Amino acid sequence: MILRLAVLAIALAGLVLYTVLAGADFGAGFWQLAAGTGERGRDLRDHAHRSIAPVWEANHVWLVLVITVLWTGYPTFFGSVFSTLAVPLFLALLGIIFRGLCYALHTATEDPRERRVIDATFSISSIVTPFMLGACVGAIASGRVPVGNAAGNLFSSWTNATSLLSGFMAVSTGAFLAAVYLAADARRSPGAGLDKAFRGRAFAAAVVTGALALAALGVAHSDAPTLFHGLTRGLGLAAVIVSAVAALAGIGLVAVYRFGIARIAAAVAVAALLCGWAAAQRPYLLPGLTVRDAAAGNGTLIAVVVAVAIGAVVLFPSLAFLFRLSLAGRLDPDRRGPRPQHPDHEDARRPAWAGRAGLACWVIGFVLLVFSDVDAGHVIAIIAFAVAALLGLTALGPDQLAAQESPVLTVPPPEGPSF
Repeated sequence: MILRLAVLAIALAGLVLYTVLAGADFGAGFWQLAAGTGERGRDLRDHAHRSIAPVWEANHVWLVLVITVLWTGYPTFFGSVFSTLAVPLFLALLGIIFRGLCYALHTATEDPRERRVIDATFSISSIVTPFMLGACVGAIASGRVPVGNAAGNLFSSWTNATSLLSGFMAVSTGAFLAAVYLAADARRSPGAGLDKAFRGRAFAAAVVTGALALAALGVAHSDAPTLFHGLTRGLGLAAVIVSAVAALAGIGLVAVYRFGIARIAAAVAVAALLCGWAAAQRPYLLPGLTVRDAAAGNGTLIAVVVAVAIGAVVLFPSLAFLFRLSLAGRLDPDRRGPRPQHPDHEDARRPAWAGRAGLACWVIGFVLLVFSDVDAGHVIAIIAFAVAALLGLTALGPDQLAAQESPVLTVPPPEGPSF
């Protein structure tokens, strides 16, 4: 039993880390959308972009860890969840993909229209992804994911009141974390007054998150009674109290401009809330499916623990070093020196047809991959996706790539004998 709980604890720890780290990244995208217009709005968006630049990719490692551990250690649970909740999980995955794409293209253009499209897509993806993941958590917590392959309803399982409130809470929680984190990072440039701007946003997000939490608890009383009883007694209640105290402490620390410690308090509040959900469900993962019944064999669980331990030897020091540099401001753009300029490429022009052709190839690949039953169709789909990626890079890539010409080999004339 200890081995089963150890593997489950690894998955829960990965979920907590993904929420408090990547959740803040998603929240930064929310504040970019709500930054407003004008020079002030541009400063807020640029600060959010710079703050998450060094770590946004690294934070997704925790999602990979959670998926891998659940897939290997609890295959029945994994199959049931990912088949019944295929729609919101697919939408969340699309949000992650588009968010990463837009982030990579953020500095690739200075055209105002292109920047507006990229920033809007980035922000919308940063809201859709946590909302869908939160709705999945609500579906599991409310007992609407039965055991079996696609045994639950593909839509009503995550569009109920508990799931929708969980989705909104995921968005507001990320916004709260991001506001606190961004306020702390803004202290490195106090002249711009960005710390005060995000301090006010942290207060607003805290109020909204608290109201949503109370509403979710009231809805759970009738919509998910098992979850409600688990959160109002025993370990679940203790976790809720810890979360509330940490959240209030974080708000108080933000009020007195102690953003560094407030960042820790905010993370503890969110982590305690997730632990309370886990405590409220024990010993069941899904209705009728206990941890004992869902776990794989001991040999598989031992292999999971060993693999995670070996990976942690490399992963943890690397991430600790990355966050140490990031929190100290060593990775800020002004600390890395000015970006190289390429005056020869200022007049780069991208082919107008590349974007439309890339989108057409993507649609063809998607249709063949989803609806074709023959291997040749799948091969063509993969080729279409590859062509779409190349055309997309041509249409939206950096100006330097758009202007780059094929190198011409010039051979100097042979030197003849001198007379």
